[in-house]
Amino acid sequence: MSTNESEVVLPTQRTCGAMDVHRRLLTESESYRIARSEIENQTIDLESLQSIAARGVARIPVVVHVVWKTAAQNISDGQIESQIAVLNKDFRATNDDVDTVPSVFEDLVGDAGIEFYLADADPNGRVTNGITRTATEVDAFDQNDGIKSAETGGADPWPTQRYLNIWVCALGGGLLGYAQFPGGPVATDGVVITYTAFGTTGTARAPFNLGRTATHEIGHYFNLYHIWGDDGTGCRGSDEVGDTPDQGGQNVGMPRFPHISCGNGPHGDLFMDYMDYTDDAGMVMFTKGQGARMGACLDGVRKQLWTGRPGGTESAASALVARSAAGRWRHSFEEDHDGVRVYRPAEFDFPRARGRGGIEFRPDGSFVDWAIGRGDANEAREGTWVPADDGRLEVTTAAGDSRTVRVVRLEDDRLELDLGDAFG
Repeated sequence: MSTNESEVVLPTQRTCGAMDVHRRLLTESESYRIARSEIENQTIDLESLQSIAARGVARIPVVVHVVWKTAAQNISDGQIESQIAVLNKDFRATNDDVDTVPSVFEDLVGDAGIEFYLADADPNGRVTNGITRTATEVDAFDQNDGIKSAETGGADPWPTQRYLNIWVCALGGGLLGYAQFPGGPVATDGVVITYTAFGTTGTARAPFNLGRTATHEIGHYFNLYHIWGDDGTGCRGSDEVGDTPDQGGQNVGMPRFPHISCGNGPHGDLFMDYMDYTDDAGMVMFTKGQGARMGACLDGVRKQLWTGRPGGTESAASALVARSAAGRWRHSFEEDHDGVRVYRPAEFDFPRARGRGGIEFRPDGSFVDWAIGRGDANEAREGTWVPADDGRLEVTTAAGDSRTVRVVRLEDDRLELDLGDAFG
């Protein structure tokens, strides 16, 4: 609920409302509970299949809704641009302070392959700078989503399937920000940041003046949990990421290495991770495992955000098809029918032929078109694949040409594909 009574307090310790929102939705919404279960299953299927090399860098259109009551809260375009710059470094592991990661953790540092830009077209196709500004009579907002509706003194979102909506406003009670996990209501999807913790200039105030609150909350938006697993100090929680150490609760302020908990010595907590609770200067990295989890979100439930095409659980099915089809298949052209190409395993007993091309899907997202080359020998044409939807795979050749392949039939000894004009 929005409130005129919530006191605007400059936070001195990180407080994130994402898990409170998550638990509220789990309690209130059966559809959210079902969606979260499906998304976790999808994540397991997609994590091992997706790769940045196959997907390429995902570029996310952002709209920033500035909701202000005082002149200070109406932050400048420059302050907003400074935040986008931070995100583009943090999610590509090119931030200047990544070299402060202790050497024992250096191999964990991961490039998530995500970049952000202020939207240049609004929902109606009109030119925009990706920023909206709304005056309000509300002194401070809380984590109950009043900021996300004009009726409650906030600003309505742009279509949340097509834009990452970020609201910047005065948050009460010392709250720095919050995000909605994927699978929640469309009307409230997005991220909220208090105006004193957004960007690196203007109203940004230490110790939250390096833009890392948005990095943290967007991590939630892409399906990351807090690194300690949100079980208090019980050492039994999980962030569902394999390469983050067990940790006994959040770290705050600026911890000194090593900080040991949950018997995780000698190296201790990965407190410099963006999904912990340290000051901005203390968090400097995502892990490779966190990058893979966010990648699964991009290839699944948030696929439309960067491709313009829906993802959903259908993408997981397409990924499973590709995993099942992994390996080298040779073209059994004698069996082609109705515009469909038939492939058999490479060791199949084929009739004699001058040349026989083939096709190969690999679990790492790479792809080979085995074409018939000089002297009837096979010639490898490299490419990549990503799951699309409805049992389809999007294949991109090394030349950058992209085509959609439909899996018509898949058995242990037979693969039928509608390739369209994808390959010669």
